Amino acid sequence: MRTRSSTAHDQDFTEFTEASYASLLRTARLLTGDRHAAEDLVQAALVKVYLHWGRSGSWVSPQAYARRVVVNLYATWRRRRWHTETAHPGGEGAVAADGRDMAGGVEARLELARALGALPRAQRAVVVLRFYEDLSVEETADLLGCSPGTVKSRTNRALERLRAAGALAGYAGRGR
Repeated sequence: MRTRSSTAHDQDFTEFTEASYASLLRTARLLTGDRHAAEDLVQAALVKVYLHWGRSGSWVSPQAYARRVVVNLYATWRRRRWHTETAHPGGEGAVAADGRDMAGGVEARLELARALGALPRAQRAVVVLRFYEDLSVEETADLLGCSPGTVKSRTNRALERLRAAGALAGYAGRGR
């Protein structure tokens, strides 16, 4: 039999999940480069968050904690059995029957996604956290468990690789 406190616990977690799922999925999608792998990653992260949900009152931000779990799981991706699953191609980058670009700049976004996918994992994580999640150098360093100098050097190397690949063409702030 469920107690009132466990029901409230579950309700709080459900509300948190509904409010934060889309943001966590976008971050995971950028990290993994694959929507289906991102869904698996977020699902695994939410399981871990749920197991520690009783301590959520002491967290500064449950959203930040969940994002950290997503990033940490991504960092250990190679040790996970399900990372080798592949999705059936298609579905991404939809185009309307009349040939219109339904996603607004699909080719540029796909090129950027390919270039992000070619980055080493640590550089990719830094780029996603710094420029997509809009975290500061210090926040990114804290989340990744490294020094701010490491974040800066990884960011610099990643941006150099993205520029060399031409993936940043057409994006604002390309200059040094």
